Amino acid sequence: MKRHLPILLALLFTAAGLSQKKSELFAEIENLKTEIRNVEDELAQSKRKISSSEAKAQTLENENISLRDANGTLLKNLSSFSELSKKSSDNVNATLAALERKEKQLSGINEMIASNDSTAIVLLGRVKQTMGSEAKADFVDGDIVISNSLNTLFGSDTSSELTDLGKTWLENVAKVIIANPTLKTKIEGLNITGEFGVTFDQVNAISKELVDSFEVSTENIGISVKDGNFKEGIAIRLQPDYKGFYDKVKEDMKAGN
Repeated sequence: MKRHLPILLALLFTAAGLSQKKSELFAEIENLKTEIRNVEDELAQSKRKISSSEAKAQTLENENISLRDANGTLLKNLSSFSELSKKSSDNVNATLAALERKEKQLSGINEMIASNDSTAIVLLGRVKQTMGSEAKADFVDGDIVISNSLNTLFGSDTSSELTDLGKTWLENVAKVIIANPTLKTKIEGLNITGEFGVTFDQVNAISKELVDSFEVSTENIGISVKDGNFKEGIAIRLQPDYKGFYDKVKEDMKAGN
């Protein structure tokens, strides 16, 4: 028994030591499991953060692409706007230049009209000097109109034979016509009865007297008969060269375009 006692004690100590090491091993294993769980949790959190970061990065990349597209569109629109603005500016400048040309043309036309009117007003004074202060002469619609009654010219409204007083009057009219060869002469017969045949004979008689007796050129004489609207008599219109005037206007319009 004494011989076996040391052996038993040794076995007991050994068993106790093994039991202690086993407990320590289990504890170590539990610690390792806890650490593994912690690491796994940290790994899961890291994966979530990485996933979130990747999602944010993708969102930022998409936003960046959208911003680049928007910036490109904006630059394109700015370029288009700049081009349109330049075209609009060119159109405005062209329009202003055209308006300036038109203003010059209208100014030229107004000057010609004013010149013709001034000439006609001066001529009206000369007509009254030639025919006397009692002459029925006026400035109407750009024309010098010299008028007289049928009784003075023919003795009645139905006659077509000129009186001596009518011939004297026509002689003074002829002086005015000859002194102004650039003017056209139009003899108008005004009738209130509707019997235009007699009025036509009267204007023909005046035209014939001016040509045959006073040597007025037939090229500048025209005749017409119309309803006098409660007025009768003879009106001799001295008209500017409207055809030449309009031809000059057309030339100026073409030159300004």
